Amino acid sequence: MAAQEEFFAGIPKIPYLPSAGPGNVLCFKHYNPEEVLMGRTMEDWLRFSVCYWHSFCGSGADPFGFPTLHRSWNDGTSMESAKKRLCAAFEFFTKLGVKYYTFHDRDMAPEGSTLEESNRNLDEITDLALQLQNQTGVKVLWVTCNLFAHPRYMNGAATNPDCHVLAYAGAQVKKGLDIAKKLGAENFVFWGGREGFHSIHNTDVGAELKHMANFFKMAVKYKEKIGAKCQFLIEPKPKEPCKHQYDYDAMSVIGFLKHYGLESHFKLNIEPNHTTLAGHSYEHDVVMASVFGMLGSVDSNTGSPDLGWDTDQFPMDIRNTTMVMKTIIEQGGLQPGGLNFDAKVRRESTDLEDLFIAHIGAMDAFARGLRNAVRIIEDGLITNMVKQRYSSFTHGLGQKVEDCSATLEDMEAFIKQNGEPSVTSGKQEKYESLFNHYI
Repeated sequence: MAAQEEFFAGIPKIPYLPSAGPGNVLCFKHYNPEEVLMGRTMEDWLRFSVCYWHSFCGSGADPFGFPTLHRSWNDGTSMESAKKRLCAAFEFFTKLGVKYYTFHDRDMAPEGSTLEESNRNLDEITDLALQLQNQTGVKVLWVTCNLFAHPRYMNGAATNPDCHVLAYAGAQVKKGLDIAKKLGAENFVFWGGREGFHSIHNTDVGAELKHMANFFKMAVKYKEKIGAKCQFLIEPKPKEPCKHQYDYDAMSVIGFLKHYGLESHFKLNIEPNHTTLAGHSYEHDVVMASVFGMLGSVDSNTGSPDLGWDTDQFPMDIRNTTMVMKTIIEQGGLQPGGLNFDAKVRRESTDLEDLFIAHIGAMDAFARGLRNAVRIIEDGLITNMVKQRYSSFTHGLGQKVEDCSATLEDMEAFIKQNGEPSVTSGKQEKYESLFNHYI
């Protein structure tokens, strides 16, 4: 493979052209990485990342159709194509101007016939990845291990009823953590696609949850042993491929972590498409994780709420990006996490430029969301209205409730003295109208 091989010929580095017309889709009209908002650059607030699996391994195949995305980097033997794919990816990262990427171990390098062969493949390909990182300055936002695709994991990995399978998963995570340290990954994600059940009749739920917690504790110990600095993240999803997944939503994961004493070692990687699959609004799990100090990163995508599966579309809705960015700003940022585009072009979008157009549109959508959120926060109108709505908790009995010093006797005495509370409007429509003003 020639070192100068170009995979995206004719597509230059994507510029920022705020005055460009609607027909110019190969430029940023809103994302200006150097623009400073509330003391930070736009690049620092957003921390965009490209996912490896959808963008460079995706073929466009679905359960009803054959591959439609024929990429030149997939030609050759499995190891030859792995190297070409990596070079194509870094060309894409640099032309797009994104500083981070994410990958599964088996995206990066092909699985071998033995664990040893798989590890050798991963070592060889990540040697090249490290070289390309050093040349370009692009970094790894997070690494994860594919513990769901191989047939051995059909009944789960950390929750498998066969300890032999759990041991294989542990060996794979051990190597994954070695690679994360080697490449300087800032986070390490666990997504339990097979950690759940299809039938309760053949499942010991208590045992599986305990084994999963103990599996995570092994990972914590090994991370500390090798001195890896990556933040551990768990990514919730309610279903698919399992009928029921244990990491159903943000609150399920937070409860699990607190129950097993793991909350100081993990945060959450929230994917809004998973959130809506759980029956929540787009921003729900981002907000809930943030409230508990557990929001670590966001897999920035969207789905089609009218469908019942994970469609992994690029996020283009400005309302949604505004709500997410408002939460991120209010918690002080996402570092060391970021906004990772766990999204894929549609199988009908077959041109190479479509990969750029999709990312540019999503990045502009989040840039607009960031600007909107900054205006909402700096204007303070909505914030002050919410503060006033809860003002009864700033003095008297309300202050005692806030301080957790109130008693039920205090409640009774207060009502005897003050009688029936007055009815106060929630002003929902006013809040919604005000929010729309900023979109």
